[in-house]
Amino acid sequence: MNLTDFLAAEWKPALGCTEPAAIAWAASLAAAQGTGAVRFVRLVCDPRTYKNCYAVGLPNSERRAGILWALAIGSCLRDPSLGLRCFEQVDAEILATATALVEQRGLNVDVDADAAELLVDVTVVREHGTGRALLERDHTRLTKLERDGRMVGGEAAGGGGAGAGPDLREQAANLPVAALPEIARSATAGDRARLREGAAMNIAIARHGLSLMPARFVEAGTHDSLTRLSRLVASGVHARMSGEPMTVMSLAGSGNKGITLSVPLTLWGREAGIAEERIDEALAVGALLTSATTFHLGTLSAVCGAANAAGIGIAGAVVHLEGGSATQIGLAISNMVGNVAGMICDGAKIGCALKTMTGVDAAFRAASLALADVGIPASDGIVGTDGESSLANLGRLARYGMAATDTEILDIMQGKLQSA
Repeated sequence: MNLTDFLAAEWKPALGCTEPAAIAWAASLAAAQGTGAVRFVRLVCDPRTYKNCYAVGLPNSERRAGILWALAIGSCLRDPSLGLRCFEQVDAEILATATALVEQRGLNVDVDADAAELLVDVTVVREHGTGRALLERDHTRLTKLERDGRMVGGEAAGGGGAGAGPDLREQAANLPVAALPEIARSATAGDRARLREGAAMNIAIARHGLSLMPARFVEAGTHDSLTRLSRLVASGVHARMSGEPMTVMSLAGSGNKGITLSVPLTLWGREAGIAEERIDEALAVGALLTSATTFHLGTLSAVCGAANAAGIGIAGAVVHLEGGSATQIGLAISNMVGNVAGMICDGAKIGCALKTMTGVDAAFRAASLALADVGIPASDGIVGTDGESSLANLGRLARYGMAATDTEILDIMQGKLQSA
C-alpha cells in the first residue's frame, strides 16, 4: 500500500453531500455533450444514492434540497471539471434555469432496485444533442460518457477515469491491522501536508457549524473535552447536511466520514500536546481503517458509515495516537463492532449530526478500554477473534443481514415523498 496513492484516491475535497454532488457532476458531464436549451433530464440510480439525496441540502442553492434539484442544477452547470466541487459554480442564472426545468417537469428519476453498488446514470437531452454519463461503484468512477449514442470517454472508451487503477479501498481491507502503523509512518512530507490540509478544512466547517446550533447544545460541550469535541463534529455535519457552502475533505466517498474522523482526532491530539507528526500518523491509521470498513460495508450501506466506519477509524487511531499496540487497535475495532453495529442509515440529512456524535463518543470509549487491554470477547454476538474478523462479520451483517432493512427504509421514504 502506497500511502500517497491511497490519499489521492480516498482523501478528496468535496462541496456538499457526495451523492447529490456526484449526480450533479454526472449531469454536467452529460449536458456538456450537447448545446442549446436543456429539454429533458433522466436519472437512473441505485436505491442508496436515492436515499442519500432525499433530504440533504445543496450548497449555494438558496436552501434547495433533494435529488430533483441536484439533477436540475447539475444539468445547468457550465464546467464539469470541478468534479465533486461542482456546486461551487452555482449562481443566480443557473438557479433560475434549474428552477424553470423543475417547474416544467423536465426531470425523471428512476431507481434500479437491483443495483447493489453505487450507480448514477444521467441522460441530458438538449436542443442540439444528447449526452449520457455513467458513474459506477464510486462517486468519481466515470465508466461511460456518450454523445448522441457514441462513446466519447470514460473507462469503457479506454479513457481511464478517476476510479481507474487498483481498488485501494479493497487493498486497505485486505491489510492486517498490524501493517497500518507501519504504513502511517511511511508518510511523506506531501502526505502529511495533505492530511493537515484536510483536517483544517473539516475543523473550519465544524467551528462554523457551532454558530448554527442552539446555545444550550453548545454550552453543554464546555463541561469536558470529549463532549465538546463530539458536539463540534455534530455541528460540522449539521452545517454540511444543511448545504453550507464550505468545502470539506471527504474520506472513502463521504464528507461526513472525513469530518467525523479528523476533527476530534486532530484536536484531541493537539490539546494533549502530542507532536503533529504523531497526529499525522494517527490520521493515516484512521483513514486506512475507515476505508477498510467502508469496503466491508459497501460504498453506500444499510448502516451508518460515519458512526461505524469513521467511528472504527477514530477508535483505532486514538489507540495509535496514545502509543497503543496493533493488538490493542484490534481490540478497539471489536469494541466498536460489538457496540454500534446496526445503527441504520436512513439517508443523508441533518439528523446525521446526532449519529456522528454517538459514533465519536463510542469510539473514544472503545479506545480507552482497548488501551487497558479490555475488549469484547469473541464469544459475544458478531464480534470476531480479532479486528480483521470483526470487520468481516460487520460487513456480512450490513451487506446481507440488513438488506431487507434497507428496502423498508426506502419504502418508508418514498411513501413520505408521495404523500407530501
